[in-house]
Amino acid sequence: MVFALAGCAGGGGEGGDVPTVKNFDPARYMGVWHEIARFENWFEKGMRSVKAEYSLNPDGTVSVVNSAAKEDGSLTSVRGEAYAPDKSDYSKLRVSFFWPFYGDYYILELDPDYQWALVGGRDKSYLWILARAPTLPAETLSAIKSKAAARGYDTGKFIFD
Repeated sequence: MVFALAGCAGGGGEGGDVPTVKNFDPARYMGVWHEIARFENWFEKGMRSVKAEYSLNPDGTVSVVNSAAKEDGSLTSVRGEAYAPDKSDYSKLRVSFFWPFYGDYYILELDPDYQWALVGGRDKSYLWILARAPTLPAETLSAIKSKAAARGYDTGKFIFD
């Protein structure tokens, strides 16, 4: 997903207690996710074919490897780690690619079969649509955008890969 979210996705902000998905199963979330759309941000500028791979560590943290193609076609990747401040709620993570800087990784909406996710933070500066496959059907994408709009996001800001 987010190429280098950690140092950037805001530690505070207007969102307060942002509602995230309930009954979240972190083990089902692990694996590869493709970035379908994002709000523009400086740490992903010019990136294409962004992917993230998540794996659950024995200590309960989450390893993150983000990869992407740069504008010149070369590939780049970055490793990070996430943790759940509340061990009973993995739908709200703190992610770091550049210690000691952390950012929010909030799973705002999630397909019941864990095939797509809407991810953001405490404020409305950052938002991503992720999917297990590199593309989503138009009707699914429209439904996700409607969910984002219902949460107050300006979906016209989405950049699609």
